[in-house]
Amino acid sequence: MKKGKVLLLFLDLLLLALLVAIDQYTKFIAVQRLKNQPAFNIINGVLEFNYLENRGAAFGMLQNQKVFFVFVAVIFLCVIAYVLVKAPLEKKYLKLHILLVMIAGGAIGNLIDRLRFDYVVDFIYIVLINFPIFNVADMYVTFSTALLVIQVLFIYKENDFNFLSFNQKRIRELK
Repeated sequence: MKKGKVLLLFLDLLLLALLVAIDQYTKFIAVQRLKNQPAFNIINGVLEFNYLENRGAAFGMLQNQKVFFVFVAVIFLCVIAYVLVKAPLEKKYLKLHILLVMIAGGAIGNLIDRLRFDYVVDFIYIVLINFPIFNVADMYVTFSTALLVIQVLFIYKENDFNFLSFNQKRIRELK
């Protein structure tokens, strides 16, 4: 593996560690300051911090399915790692690295909660639209996935992902 690729993957890991640390720190503060307390108003009628132990997925779906969530997270993280390792060392793939690392950071942040507590700590509530309570890891996943979809649909070309296809000649050699 080239030095530049190793450096990029190392930077990916540093960003990943930073994102997970930020997520876990915000959840730690939420547990310390918000658990068993009334909601903390940030912007009256718009935004508040409100502690919630979420045993489901987004919007509280699939309650108490820890094994399923852990399995899905591990599969997604493996796919992300594969893509990051395989992505060519070109400037156009830098955004792909950042977005995938942010998605991985969110997945790992919530995975840590599920493994430690059997639930995910949520605490951000948008009162104005009665949006389900969420956390920093959820924001990483949501915003990064939306931006990734835009990138894939409107920026990258079809052949920009050829690095992910299996080399038929190499497969024949392995047989």
